Amino acid sequence: MLDFSIEPKITKDYILSNINQETILNYYLKLPVESKKLFISPFRDDKRPTCGFYKSKSGIVYFHDFATNKHYNCFGVVMELFGCPYYKALKIIAKDFNLVSGEVTAKIKPIQCKELDTKKETQIQVKIKDFSESELLWWSKYGITLDILKKFNVYSCDTVFLNGSLYCSSTTKCPIYGYYNGKQNNIELWRIYFPTRKSYRFLGNLSAKKIQGFRQLPNSGKLLVITKSQKDVMCYYSLGVTAIAPNSETIFIEEKVLNNLKTRFKYIIVHYDNDRAGKYNMALIRHKYPELFYFFIPNSYKAKDISDFYKKYGRSKTIKFLNQNILKLKR
Repeated sequence: MLDFSIEPKITKDYILSNINQETILNYYLKLPVESKKLFISPFRDDKRPTCGFYKSKSGIVYFHDFATNKHYNCFGVVMELFGCPYYKALKIIAKDFNLVSGEVTAKIKPIQCKELDTKKETQIQVKIKDFSESELLWWSKYGITLDILKKFNVYSCDTVFLNGSLYCSSTTKCPIYGYYNGKQNNIELWRIYFPTRKSYRFLGNLSAKKIQGFRQLPNSGKLLVITKSQKDVMCYYSLGVTAIAPNSETIFIEEKVLNNLKTRFKYIIVHYDNDRAGKYNMALIRHKYPELFYFFIPNSYKAKDISDFYKKYGRSKTIKFLNQNILKLKR
């Protein structure tokens, strides 16, 4: 029995010294914390099981949403469910588990759960097929040829399996493309792209630190563009411009990697979408790295990124536009 005569300081360490992560996750998600099972997301309208649990090398248990590529630890789950900041989440957990005095938020008796006994990430496996003529025509609208797709390890997917279970199959109306990123611990690393979906267009088991196009970089050069998607990276490549993209628009490149890139390229330009999210994230990056160059497509062109610009205006006008704005740095 805890003594509340002296109110304890509510911290992450205090909570985890009394109750494990798995019990907290089970209590709020109402899901068994199992390493091999997939679940429907409780945070959004989800028709397929696209979420699972895994334990990181540092021992943190995460609830991973593969459709949004968001990773929630036990405190993040509470923040998401209650729409609250971190410290408020700590207070909610402490009260619900009777670690401090006060009224609980959910009157359900907690069940002590066993610790997750594996560090194995969820597996994504793909049955690939040849690109169809219609698929190649679609990519060509962005200047991307079959040779470029091969160079960047992009495949047409016939079927996608998640943890050994069928997740989805390609159709004419809903093609599936897979960005292959090699293996880690004998697990294939994929970022699956559903271009015709209006939401949740990606599925992946890549680390958030993964950099798209990094393996294809030359040793050095005058100009490097940091953009926001693999498709934009390949579009830029078709125009003779070297580019890379973080795995998420909200996560920039690690500082040690960026410092390495600064020694390899004379100019580094950050080019994100010209929508609210893109401009906001680019402003955060500019504040931290003012020495870089920054660029977005003016709203008057009605194209949010370089691949949209190419599709709308064609190759020659896109090259002319880049010459007027960023390619002059290569001279």
